[in-house]
Amino acid sequence: MHYLFYFFATISVLSALLVVAARNPVNSVISLIVCFLSIAGHYILLNAQFLAVVHIIVYTGAIMVLFLFVIMLLNLNKRTEPSKTLLTRIAAVAAGALFLFTLLGALRQGVQISAAKEFDGGTGLVKSVGQSLFGDFLLPFEMSSVLFLSAIIGAVMLGRKDRTPREDAPAHPEPAEPRTKKIPA
Repeated sequence: MHYLFYFFATISVLSALLVVAARNPVNSVISLIVCFLSIAGHYILLNAQFLAVVHIIVYTGAIMVLFLFVIMLLNLNKRTEPSKTLLTRIAAVAAGALFLFTLLGALRQGVQISAAKEFDGGTGLVKSVGQSLFGDFLLPFEMSSVLFLSAIIGAVMLGRKDRTPREDAPAHPEPAEPRTKKIPA
């Protein structure tokens, strides 16, 4: 069992490094898919089959397809991408260093993990997740569904073509009369 954990952990770390190091955005997305699949393997090792399946469906299926569509629509080329200024690069390095120091400070404090009092064999299965979701967490679940519904309505409203002319829009010019050549008789 420990070997599977180390196997999935190695795949997760290597594919995450490839996500950052890849020059081609499509290769980066493919590496991220491999990373997500290895994390789903960790969920299976933790006896959370429901989370593993949802993770594969949501992240590997839907989110990665969305990322690929965005990358293909943006058509990221080196010729079209502007180079970053020196100030932007310095700010990025400083933000990364602050993040690293924050992580090191958190690790220095240590994480205390206490053992569970009783092991329940049903932890992470669909039945226990459903009972928890529709029992203790019913209100947050319903609030998040309303939030997602309002986000979908907002996206449809933003993406809809406006059929009424705006006041600040320039008036459409009159259509030009068709040009016909006069053929001498």
